[in-house]
Amino acid sequence: MSASNTAAARNEAISYAAYGVLTSRFLKAVGGAESVSEFADVMDSLCHPLDVKTTEGDSPAALGNRIAAAVIAYGLADGSNQANGYASPEYKPVNPPMVVAQSGTVMVDPNRWQPLQLEHMISQNGIPVENGVQQAVGPHWGYVKGFAVPDAGDAGTPFDPGSPPRLGDPVTDQAYKDQAVEVIRDSSQLDAADGVLIDISPGVRGNNTLGANDGSGHPVNPATGQPYAPNVVNQGDYTRALTEFWADGPKSETPPGHWNVVANKVSDELDPNLKIGGTGPSVDRLQWDVKLYLALNGATHDAAIAAWGLKGHYDGVRPISMIRYMGGLGQSSDPALPSYHKAGLPLVPDLVELISAETTAAGQRHAALKGHEGDIAIKAWSGNPKDPKTETSGVAWILAVDWVPYQLPTFVTPAFQGYTSGHSTFSRAAAEVLTGFTGSQYVPGGLDEWTTEPGELKVESGPSAPVTLQWATYYDAADMAGQSRLYGGIHIVADDFNGRKAGSTCGIGAWALAQRYYAGQVGG
Repeated sequence: MSASNTAAARNEAISYAAYGVLTSRFLKAVGGAESVSEFADVMDSLCHPLDVKTTEGDSPAALGNRIAAAVIAYGLADGSNQANGYASPEYKPVNPPMVVAQSGTVMVDPNRWQPLQLEHMISQNGIPVENGVQQAVGPHWGYVKGFAVPDAGDAGTPFDPGSPPRLGDPVTDQAYKDQAVEVIRDSSQLDAADGVLIDISPGVRGNNTLGANDGSGHPVNPATGQPYAPNVVNQGDYTRALTEFWADGPKSETPPGHWNVVANKVSDELDPNLKIGGTGPSVDRLQWDVKLYLALNGATHDAAIAAWGLKGHYDGVRPISMIRYMGGLGQSSDPALPSYHKAGLPLVPDLVELISAETTAAGQRHAALKGHEGDIAIKAWSGNPKDPKTETSGVAWILAVDWVPYQLPTFVTPAFQGYTSGHSTFSRAAAEVLTGFTGSQYVPGGLDEWTTEPGELKVESGPSAPVTLQWATYYDAADMAGQSRLYGGIHIVADDFNGRKAGSTCGIGAWALAQRYYAGQVGG
């Protein structure tokens, strides 16, 4: 392509390519007409006529249109079933839907995913869903063509860390129960009224090894040479703010979009000192952005394939089904006590308890559960308030069969399997790319943060005071994203830790392949 103004020609070609792809992808989506109209407005503001459809010749518009056509054609043949709305007609859930508004649940297999039935349902990215019963999203995604991941084979799993823990399995039965209890414990920490204060500074949190929460923070900020200042906050405010911030991102992006926002912020802070890999000469912003987006979105694309491949293959259960199912069976700790069942919840003092006449007596801890003697009570977040703008539910003793995660009542739990966590996989993949691309695991300045102000929570009123989430490294941020899903009640530890490991593999692989593209070692 020749042009008297190369920069302008590049911008024009990019605009037509982006417009073509975005219009194709969003035209049939919910709100598609509004989205396409906005895309057209952007093109109009750039003085690029929409009626230029040609793919012939060397004009910037023709080049952009050819690129768009190639991307669209690839997407139609990549195994995603885009032409049929990304449907997976072969998948059928083995468990009947759980009616969330009713106590308990019925499961054919407590190790397999169970759809939820809600009176009003809104998807993770805010789209109303007409049918109140969840339909599994993307169980075939392990077979989609990737960027750097290996072929998924017949199992549809490019990386396989093995099965999640299974109830009744001689080896992993206890892990299944323990990890369900861990979700209950996290749920019990969602109450600002308990007055517990914790330090969430990068000086004492983060710096974990891969697939663990074993870090004790960073001794100093490498950008300043000084220790990180303490950041003491109310625990219940922190857990709720963490859960809601990482739910979809600061402006309701799903995780890949959230990490693109993070990447853009990093780029703005580093500009004009933009050195790919942290070494060599600085490059202009366009070269930086194009190469960063290739690596970052190649990694998150692969992360989706890895995570959803495991979701489709193992069909992993979600915590709401685990806790309600086991809680409905009874307790598994002591055969000599009432309500014993080998598949019941383990009893944990002050967290998971057997209701008795003594504990429901006036003034006792289970008094509000009188009439349910012999059932299992858990200390957990007590459910959605009627007016989330002004009311806070807090933590209370509730029936295990009534437990719900800390989520909006129109959402409750995502419409796909639990194992592995998409947030954990996406986030670690993105963190690996940003670490490689910038040449440092540390964010610019050694510290990034986000403050949630009082009244900004959506699930219930709060926080009671401003909460500033902080992280020193991209890995710390990724780990926080994974941790948030346990406080939010929609994943267990196995989902999180194995998701982080798969994400790391995806990110490292994508960054390595992207560098080969930069060097002209791949492609025609």
